[in-house]
Amino acid sequence: MDIIVCVKQVPGTTAVEVDPVTGVLKRDGLAGKLNPYDLFALETAFSIRESAEDPDSVRITALSMGPGQAVQSLLETVYMGADEAWLLSDRRFAGADVQATSYALSRGVEKITGGKFDLIICGKQTTDGDTAQVGPELAEQLGIEHAANVMTVRASEDCLTVTVNLDDVIQTQKMRYPCLITVEKDANTPRLPSFRRKFATGDGAVKVLTADDLEGTDAGRLGLKGSPTRVERIFPPESSDSRELFEGTSAELAEGLYSVLKSRKFL
Repeated sequence: MDIIVCVKQVPGTTAVEVDPVTGVLKRDGLAGKLNPYDLFALETAFSIRESAEDPDSVRITALSMGPGQAVQSLLETVYMGADEAWLLSDRRFAGADVQATSYALSRGVEKITGGKFDLIICGKQTTDGDTAQVGPELAEQLGIEHAANVMTVRASEDCLTVTVNLDDVIQTQKMRYPCLITVEKDANTPRLPSFRRKFATGDGAVKVLTADDLEGTDAGRLGLKGSPTRVERIFPPESSDSRELFEGTSAELAEGLYSVLKSRKFL
């Protein structure tokens, strides 16, 4: 079985600058981390491999799109257990919305697998976008079945059985390969990277592809140029560290708190 896990490096801080012209996040040089939701996707892949009759027959590939620094997050996937990792990195990918992102990823999948894969696993969403759309759109780009909000997974030789959270009901369904799933948070307990694997693989385990490497790709569908949606306005939330300190008896403290809540119309 060939499994691809799509991951993303997201900002590791809330102090993120926004390009005033394009409305996209300035990621270059920004401290990053592996998207937390993607940890559950990775662990799902590892669990499928470990439960297989022949674990050695299951190959796990991590795939991401981002600036060069995203290599560090991809290395983390290898240290956790991925067999290989690929990064799509090119200025022409920058500023992509969900449609342009899913198109680029679909071209990356075709490039590294030759169209021969069994399962793609994505995290439910990313912490910097929260759209939860890239996974399903990637499935549409590839023309394969998909299921979102997956809670549990059981893999067999010819199909995948999953339970899906549909808010009002929990649905169990089967899908034939190839297919794609997006995994809910808390679907499992992600493992930590292995120092032994880090020592064995080193820092050269990630392969980088540019737009030129993706033969047959329509450049007009990449990056900001290929994004049909635009961010009209984006801004960081306001923060304040102002506070009021009350001293006195329990009754006086309660009265002070009540007066503040009432003045601010919380009561």
